[in-house]
Amino acid sequence: MKRNDAEQIGEMIRKFFRQNGLESPLNEYRLVQAWKDVVGPAIANYTTNIYIKNQILYVHLTSSVLRQELMMGRDLLVKNLNKQVGAQVIVNIIFR
Repeated sequence: MKRNDAEQIGEMIRKFFRQNGLESPLNEYRLVQAWKDVVGPAIANYTTNIYIKNQILYVHLTSSVLRQELMMGRDLLVKNLNKQVGAQVIVNIIFR
């Protein structure tokens, strides 16, 4: 299979997901899965119950100190998470 063939197949799959309303749920799943890659394993160990609702990522943290630190870098985290997925999936993060 040539690279061009693979690109065409990839585009067909993306179009299928988009037409069937599956693109957003797939991107949301990918973003939640990317959390550990973006923040690193040390921070990920302090996070639980990560989910997205209405383009807002909700993250429960077990450390109040870490919550304060992450709140200061929230905009950069939003940018890096969206970049990791390759789509504008979230617009904000709420740490609990």
